[in-house]
Amino acid sequence: MNTLKYIEENKDRFLNELFELLRQPSISANPKYKEDVLRTANIVKDNLEKIGIEKAQLYETKGYPIVYGEKIISNDLPTVLIYGHYDVQPPDPLDLWDSEPFNPEIRDGKIYARGACDDKGQFFMHVKAAEIMIATNTLPCNIKFMIEGEEEVGSENLEEFVINNKSLLSADVILISDTGIIANDTPSITTGLRGLSYVEVEVTGPNRDLHSGLYGGAVANPINILCKMIASLHDENKKITIPGFYDAVEELSEEERALMAKAPFSLEKYQEELQINDVYGEKSFSTMERNSIRPTLDVNGIWGGYIEEGAKTVIASKAYAKISMRLVPNQKSDEITKLFEKHFEAIAPKSVKVKITPHHGGEAYVSPTNDKGYIAASKAMEETFGKKPIPIRTGGSIPIVALFEKELGLKSILMGFGLDSDAIHSPNEHYGLFNFFKGIETIPLFFKHFSE
Repeated sequence: MNTLKYIEENKDRFLNELFELLRQPSISANPKYKEDVLRTANIVKDNLEKIGIEKAQLYETKGYPIVYGEKIISNDLPTVLIYGHYDVQPPDPLDLWDSEPFNPEIRDGKIYARGACDDKGQFFMHVKAAEIMIATNTLPCNIKFMIEGEEEVGSENLEEFVINNKSLLSADVILISDTGIIANDTPSITTGLRGLSYVEVEVTGPNRDLHSGLYGGAVANPINILCKMIASLHDENKKITIPGFYDAVEELSEEERALMAKAPFSLEKYQEELQINDVYGEKSFSTMERNSIRPTLDVNGIWGGYIEEGAKTVIASKAYAKISMRLVPNQKSDEITKLFEKHFEAIAPKSVKVKITPHHGGEAYVSPTNDKGYIAASKAMEETFGKKPIPIRTGGSIPIVALFEKELGLKSILMGFGLDSDAIHSPNEHYGLFNFFKGIETIPLFFKHFSE
């Protein structure tokens, strides 16, 4: 039985099994969902066992467990290690969803649910592809699964697990689907990821909230000051003003930038999709360069004072913001975090106190295109899409990819099937049925070409 026939005969079951995963609110960032996250881990383990993966079990960590399983055919054959994550982002703001985030719906050929694309729908493609290869006796090499539950909070406990289980995780390549393609008619393989430094800042003024009439104009307002401090982090050319921030930034040659520019991109469609009248970013760089090969600094959340219905005239005692910096090769997340802390404290006026809490970070990653894993992925996608995939760098971060290379000595192949328009981390996240099934069709071909 060939792959396409197997998919056609089992597609409804595949979707029902995926929907069971998507119904679980496995939000690792919020402790109140702990039982849901643990239940999701067990569902993943059960799915691996059902398809014939051996030694499927949960490995406990200081946080959420890692699901591991393997199918070893022969020690003489190569081994592919599949990585994915079963935790998801919080679905807020809930009022912007057109359907319940944890009650998956199919509309216009797309699966709408939190985690549909990032990453439940994508890692589950590998589970179903493995099922097909095992059921049809066409698995050409060994396969291992490592599915974690803390990717959305920085994979805090994964490093310790990897370091302590190098023999268990020994393989020849790591295959990851947590990225995307340019379009459904333009396949691509991600060869570069940005790193990340994520911090929370707290600015404190008076020792309590004050009446804005009695104290306004005489006491520093932490919200006003925080906004001014944040605004100063970029100059008129949209460059980040933190001293030393760009010292280690990898500068691509004109030839490399010209090669990047060949990837199809419509600025008009980009603006239309986002409903914006103009783009924004660092001077002298294109939109595609700004969101992939250049570092950034963005406020991900800002709050303070009274934000409920109606009016309350107060000067807040405190103001807060969450800030993420996406980093490029050669920038080290720890160093950038320290540079941020030093600068942010230096620009604070004496009228306020500043507290900075680093959250999580990770390093940028670049994968070669002459690696046999990349070549296998390229051949597989060329077969199923009918055209050769384009190597691209993307703006997202998967911090553990650099960790895998450092600790396991393995390259990661980022063969994702999502689209930029899938609204990951946003309301109405979705994943195309075309993409889900195209992934299941393509993955066995990766195994075939890699084992050859």
